[in-house]
Amino acid sequence: MENRNLSKALEIVSKLIVGEEISRDSKETASLYDEYMDNSEVYDITNTICKNMNLSLYEYENSIFASAGENNRVFGYSNDELKKEIGVKLNRELFLCYFIIYNVITWFYNDTRNVTFNEYVKVDDIINSVDSSLSGVINNLSVLSLNEVEENSFKTIALVWEDLPIVANEETNARAARGSKVGFVKMTLNFLLKQELLIENNERYYPKKRFKALVSNYFEEYKGRLYEIMK
Repeated sequence: MENRNLSKALEIVSKLIVGEEISRDSKETASLYDEYMDNSEVYDITNTICKNMNLSLYEYENSIFASAGENNRVFGYSNDELKKEIGVKLNRELFLCYFIIYNVITWFYNDTRNVTFNEYVKVDDIINSVDSSLSGVINNLSVLSLNEVEENSFKTIALVWEDLPIVANEETNARAARGSKVGFVKMTLNFLLKQELLIENNERYYPKKRFKALVSNYFEEYKGRLYEIMK
């Protein structure tokens, strides 16, 4: 192993673990991208380090991204940390946020195809999507093969959602808060913005390349039981 190759691999990993994108289109990281793609030893060292750190690497449109692996306590979030980051207090509220994120994903993709269905999503679109998907599951509990935990989880999410007004008051621009459907959706979207997954312009939310990379790779591997129920 050459010291130079180890140094390049460590430089790549050091950028990825803080959320930076290694891209051929970036002046700052184009040379690192080329090292990763063209130098087999740099490629192998980088992947070995990331595997040992429980990080998953994704390649998408001339870019490389990293994501925390399952149960990664160092680079991922615990439930309590995630509740604090999003701004909710209860587990059932966090699960509702998970469900909102799922609906954001399926607004753009119904599988792992690289072509999105929609260019952007708005808050009202997400509210309507959550309304529809929850209603579909609750109305079909008798025919869905759900275990007791799954059935109770959907009922709990539905109860939290249905108890919320559209907005907390008559203000035109509802804020991100736990008191309304709009507020919950905005809190969730703010989290996705902070994670560099979406970008917002005039209340329209567009998927960034990182979002597309994760959906095209991670979602296919881990979509699991929820996707089976919702499809």
